[in-house]
Amino acid sequence: MRFTLRSQQLTPVKFPHEDSFRISQIPFIPQPLLNPDFPYNKDLQQLLTGKQLLLEDIPFPLNEIHTHYENGYITYRSGIQYKGKKPCCGRCGNKDPQWFSAYPCKRCGETCLYCRHCIMMGRISECTPLLGWNGPVPDTALPQKIMAWEGRLSEGQQVASDHVVNAIQQNKEHLVWAVCGAGKTEVLFAGIQDALADQKRICIATPRTDVVLELTPRLKAAFPEITIASLYGGSEDRHLFAPLTIATTHQLLRFYHAFDAIILDEVDAFPFTVEESLQYAAIQARKPNSAMIYLTATPNQKWQRECRTGKRAFTTIPARFHRHPLPVPEFIWCGNWQKQLHKNKLPPSILKWIKDRTVSNKQALLFFPHIPLMEKALPIVRGLALDTEAVHAEDPVRKEKVQKMRAKEIPLLLTTTILERGVTFPNIDVAVVGAEDDIFTESALVQIAGRAGRSKDHPGGIVTFFHYGKTEEMLKAKKQIVGMNREGIRKGLID
Repeated sequence: MRFTLRSQQLTPVKFPHEDSFRISQIPFIPQPLLNPDFPYNKDLQQLLTGKQLLLEDIPFPLNEIHTHYENGYITYRSGIQYKGKKPCCGRCGNKDPQWFSAYPCKRCGETCLYCRHCIMMGRISECTPLLGWNGPVPDTALPQKIMAWEGRLSEGQQVASDHVVNAIQQNKEHLVWAVCGAGKTEVLFAGIQDALADQKRICIATPRTDVVLELTPRLKAAFPEITIASLYGGSEDRHLFAPLTIATTHQLLRFYHAFDAIILDEVDAFPFTVEESLQYAAIQARKPNSAMIYLTATPNQKWQRECRTGKRAFTTIPARFHRHPLPVPEFIWCGNWQKQLHKNKLPPSILKWIKDRTVSNKQALLFFPHIPLMEKALPIVRGLALDTEAVHAEDPVRKEKVQKMRAKEIPLLLTTTILERGVTFPNIDVAVVGAEDDIFTESALVQIAGRAGRSKDHPGGIVTFFHYGKTEEMLKAKKQIVGMNREGIRKGLID
């Protein structure tokens, strides 16, 4: 697409000519003044408020879209921006040259650079405009009673809840460092209610679709009269304007200056920790004056250091709502288990652990570092527990297996780190086979240990790390769990 620049306005042109430019060649994109008498399209308003979309994402003709621009209601931004001679994707923030490529573009008639990093959400090239909304935001009618949840918070939850409310009111950043199973979701309710009452727009973002699917019904039950958009790949709510949004961090790439508060759940989880574009998306989705609440059970070492030295505002919830301590992992040496597995055997200590669970009829999760090793172990384990299943990220029936586990139809579930977080089973023991593997970081091991003992009726699950040599990550994970238990006792949050 090309534009001409006349009388401080852009005009799109169908055919390239010498007075037309790609949008990335226009150093300053003029924005016409808002015409208050213009009868703007409310469907366009709903679609574009707080968004950055491509023309092909918008089911309206170009002439109607551009008329809204001429009257100040729609904004154009360059899809590829240049800082000196270096390109930067305006949507995902990619600056890495290897993620850019060029192609002969039919729209602008030139060889056009495009970003390959976020191409799954539509092509962003040098002639691509990103469209947003500059007019009034859609009206949001609030019910008399915003929140239906009437539960009670524990003492530790209440402190964190008050800090979340305060951070949202004052547009501050705040970290809630809460142990697995502390009830982080309920800690958010008062802050969400307060934000909605102030006509603020709020988003809960998480790296994993599973967590979005788990949070959505809980938030809809707590705020039944509030429109809630649930966004993930293939979601039907993609174009729904809502005061409360629950989204994967990938979906934040479509937003621009949208939210008065963003709550980043599982901020330490893959892929958010390794993809700079997702961190960029979270920043771009915030309004310039807004709040950011981070939730995690396992902040990285840098954040832990910032908390200790007073450089980061934070609240800890060191105990679960049921006032029982976190299960502390036991380390058991199992020798060269991979060598034994290649001979279709498992170490006696692991076999005994499995037999003990089958005899006592106790459900269990058994974590493996890699899919081939897990699949090789499956028939051996089935010799002890016939209905054992295995699950991993690419498993097409993953959700069904997790549901069968919840329904207690599976006694023992072998898994990769895909189930290290975001799932709750009321009464299980947990073991890690090969805890020395590099994939089992401090964060992963703390999260895995956090699957056990979550229920008030069954708070004492057993956690075992089978290993062929202790690692620093194992020791740090155990130290963190023991430290949280001590803090919980010191604060009177553990009986």
